[in-house]
Order: sequence, then structure tokens, then C-alpha cells
Amino acid sequence: MKEKGLKNVKEILPYIVILLIVIGVRTFIATPIKVNGSSMYDTLDGKEFMILNKLGKIERFDIVVVDANNDELIKRVYGLPGEKISIENNSIYINGKKIEDKYANGETSEYETIVLGEDEYFILGDNRPISLDSRTIGPVKKKQIKGTANFIIYPFNRFGILEKRNQK
Repeated sequence: MKEKGLKNVKEILPYIVILLIVIGVRTFIATPIKVNGSSMYDTLDGKEFMILNKLGKIERFDIVVVDANNDELIKRVYGLPGEKISIENNSIYINGKKIEDKYANGETSEYETIVLGEDEYFILGDNRPISLDSRTIGPVKKKQIKGTANFIIYPFNRFGILEKRNQK
């Protein structure tokens, strides 16, 4: 009887290990997310499924998922910790230098100059007129950022990595 129980455990052990690996990957490394809304139009249309990467460094122009008052927002990073950000005449300035903003869809409303803290980021949606972003909610803390999202898994005709345009 004891041998039969041990045999059963040996048979299901690989499945338990696989399940633990899947749970570990989803919890600590990557998980699927669904894009809702049109605040990132025309980069994202609000119907995509993407992979959220929970590891790695956050860089300017990365698309991130942010926990803002229990809502998940998908936005683009513009300001990094310690930087001075302002928006004037539909232009974004970082540390006093105007940046080329290839992602903006619509007018970008004015925003007074702020200096980000050591763990703060300034995020904007690509579809500026309707986006709830740092212009409204203020800078977001590093701990609010769940990860970066640059890989579309659905729809299949858009499957693959979203290119991050190098901008200085």
C-alpha cells in the first residue's frame, strides 16, 4: 500500500513542479495583461493583449503599467527620477531641453515645471486629450509601476515587440 502511494506521488510530482514554475513566472517575471481604453491610441487601440515584464530597468519612452488608486493605467514614461519636467506650448521639456515627441496624438496641455523625486516618474498617454496621466495624478512612484509592456501577443496580426523609437 505504501509503495502505491509513493508511486502516485512520483507520477504527479512533475505536474506540481510545472505548476510552481508557472506561478513563479507569473508572479515575479511576466504576466499577460489586457489593454483597455484608448489613452494610448494610436500606438495601442485598446484591444491588445500584451506581456507585462516585471523585471528590468525603466527607461524613457517605455510603456508601463501603473497602479493608480487600484486602477491599472497603461502609459509611456517621459520623466525619470531627478529630472525637471515642464510642458509649454504643446512641447515637453526635460531639464530645460525640448524633446522630440513622436508619440503624441493631439495637443499636450500645459504643465508647470516640477522636479521628480529619486523614485518618481512622469508618465503620459499617447492620446493626450483624453489621457489620465501625470498631468492629472502627478508623478508616479517606482513601487506603483508593475512593469513594462512592449510585446503584443494578440491580435495576431500585431504579434511581436513594439519598437521603442530612440529619441534624445
